[in-house]
Amino acid sequence: MKMMYWVLVLGITLLVSGCNVNQSQDMNRLDTSVVESETELPSRLENLSKDWKTDWSKHTIPYEEIISGGPPRDGIPSIDDPKFLSVKEASEWLAPTEPVMVVDINQDARAYPLQILIWHEIVNDTVGGRPILVSYCPLCNSAIVFDRQIKNRTFEFGTSGLLVNSDLVMYDRTTETLWQQLTGEAIVGDLVGEKLKMLNSNLVSFNDFTSAHPDGKILSRETGYDRKYGHNPYPGYDGRQESYFQTGQDLGRLPAMERVVSISMNGIDRAYPYSLLKEKKVVNDKIGNQEVVIFYKKGTNSALDSQVIANAEDVGSSGAFDPSVDGKALRFELKNGEIVDQQTHSTWNILGQSTSGPLKGKQLKAVVHGDHFWFSWVAFKPETTIYSVE
Repeated sequence: MKMMYWVLVLGITLLVSGCNVNQSQDMNRLDTSVVESETELPSRLENLSKDWKTDWSKHTIPYEEIISGGPPRDGIPSIDDPKFLSVKEASEWLAPTEPVMVVDINQDARAYPLQILIWHEIVNDTVGGRPILVSYCPLCNSAIVFDRQIKNRTFEFGTSGLLVNSDLVMYDRTTETLWQQLTGEAIVGDLVGEKLKMLNSNLVSFNDFTSAHPDGKILSRETGYDRKYGHNPYPGYDGRQESYFQTGQDLGRLPAMERVVSISMNGIDRAYPYSLLKEKKVVNDKIGNQEVVIFYKKGTNSALDSQVIANAEDVGSSGAFDPSVDGKALRFELKNGEIVDQQTHSTWNILGQSTSGPLKGKQLKAVVHGDHFWFSWVAFKPETTIYSVE
């Protein structure tokens, strides 16, 4: 058993999955006319999936784009019965600057530490009465949350052990359909043509979560598995020139491992480089006819830099919002180190909450966004525009 565990750790360290996000906020039927006519499954995929019930005859991408990430299906185990702790309890082992995924549904605020997700990649949970799928793809630094209901049926998800464009491929345990983590699309199997609805989440520091939600819940390390939580199995990954798996895309516009805030809206895909956000801290923009504002804040460690996540580089965090409150459009700026709106001079935090001023207590409506490595975003969104200061 010990040997098997270390084989899995080695596979995870070198070969696991990556991610990117299609920011569509609707779950729509996809155009099934794009399904390939290919019918003969390559032997490499046939051998990997010989005990699966997946219907490989239904697929939206060529078989050649699907590769093994190393570990077998469920070799990276999902968390299906998550347990949670209070802020005080979690503070005993979770550093203030460590990154956490934040989900807040119906005033049920929860944080999912990347020090746990990096070893599991998927959590099947129910938050605020809504069944959700929390997913994290280390190779792409993609932290994405989906509604795991499809046509009023609730599905449970696991890791398939496969990749497309260096991105995690998930599977549901009911039909064993394969799903692309970056886009939420069913790519192989009975549910081809379906798309999971993406839900809002934020990747911020534990400190930012506790400041905004002092009564929030934090995912426990009591997962039923023995893992080196707090340690990064991909040390030095941030410093690489490219992912472990090539995507074949033209990455020339930005460095492959540049972090970007990614948004898809009104038929437009846009990336906001972290290098620019670190300088500006606040970006007011318009995507189609929709005004958006992007916040950036220092104080969040990378999960993919040093071996101990709490000691890793400060890469910061972001938030994306509709800049309107009570029907009135606001414009934001950085003033004396604080994010403030120009109309009322109220201050705002990285989660879009007003913390002081006339608008104290107000909450900006979140825009679904991702914080990914550039190579993963452009692999799925090759026509994306890149925000730049004119």
